[in-house]
Amino acid sequence: MNERTNGHREMAAGLQFANQFFVWPFIAAAAAGDALSAQAGEMARLLSAPPSDLPRSSKPDWVSPNRVRLELSTMDLRDFSTSTAAKETPALVCAPFALHCATIADLAPGHSLIEALIHSGCHRLFLTDWRSATADMRHFTIDSYLAELNVAIDEIGAPVDLVGLCQGGWMALVYAARFPDKVRRLVLAGAPVDTDAETSRLSVAAHCLPFGVFDELTRLGDGRLQGRHAVELWEPALQSEEVAAALQVAPGELGRQSMLHERFQVWSASTLDLPGAFYRQTVLWLFKENRLANGHFVALGRQVNLGEIHHPLFLLAARSDQVAPPEQLMAVRRLVGTRSQDIESAIEPGSHLSLFVGGETLGGAWARAGRWLAASPAMASIAA
Repeated sequence: MNERTNGHREMAAGLQFANQFFVWPFIAAAAAGDALSAQAGEMARLLSAPPSDLPRSSKPDWVSPNRVRLELSTMDLRDFSTSTAAKETPALVCAPFALHCATIADLAPGHSLIEALIHSGCHRLFLTDWRSATADMRHFTIDSYLAELNVAIDEIGAPVDLVGLCQGGWMALVYAARFPDKVRRLVLAGAPVDTDAETSRLSVAAHCLPFGVFDELTRLGDGRLQGRHAVELWEPALQSEEVAAALQVAPGELGRQSMLHERFQVWSASTLDLPGAFYRQTVLWLFKENRLANGHFVALGRQVNLGEIHHPLFLLAARSDQVAPPEQLMAVRRLVGTRSQDIESAIEPGSHLSLFVGGETLGGAWARAGRWLAASPAMASIAA
């Protein structure tokens, strides 16, 4: 078998991976070497072919009342607070900066993380509403987002409780290690931290796709990863029954199921573009090199040592999560310096998305996490 045939077979295998796994912003590129550099451009052009002619859906409306507290280059800082009591520690939801907008945290009544936290006693509540990257933002790095997260926290008033969702989870963990005095407690949900602890669709793809694919994808996106192209390849996996399973629709909600499904589809169609530099660092540092777990992650000029984290933690994972398997998050227990009695955890039935929109998960594990955040330190273990 000649080298050209081998190359095309490997490229076909890469395309199969891409069609199956190309979902969150971490997986289209890897540092697998340049062995397929001649085919990388062709693969990337196939992946980034013009999307369907369906009109792009507008950004979903927020369900919970809020206002924009601060406008930054990377985000709008949204204020969902129902109280301004200074004695209450504010909580900041660090939303995923993935392929979709932050309204995943406030999808619909009964399926809103914001609503669940407020009802559980978190009355000073904020959220990072990340902006889609423009061409001018293509060089933004992880440090760019951490720096503006720091500005947002200063605006709110430290210390804060950080609630990190998926990609926002490892960012919140990095921030707490970098600025320990500005954080009181951490809730991490569906966050990939030790990506070698268990394989996932993301880590597998990060080790399989040739590096040239990343270069070509971002070049075709004017220095960005274009979220809409990625979602075009993900949508076949989101069948109606899977959406219903993620929402965990209760029997009493069957009459609302069509509306809930429609809101979910609007969210799914509302995509974000990612800066190429940020995307490259995330793929290589987190999924290829596992720097956060290995102690080689550098944030804003300093090496991050998770062992220096002593904050109380609440870890929330989904049993069937193929994006961030429970093992990748629960490894935090052995990586941080927090006492075991100060770490709460829950592994819930369901998928990655059900962690954020599932009615049962929001009414159960998230209500517990909200009470844990709202409690005074002396009462935290009792309330949990």
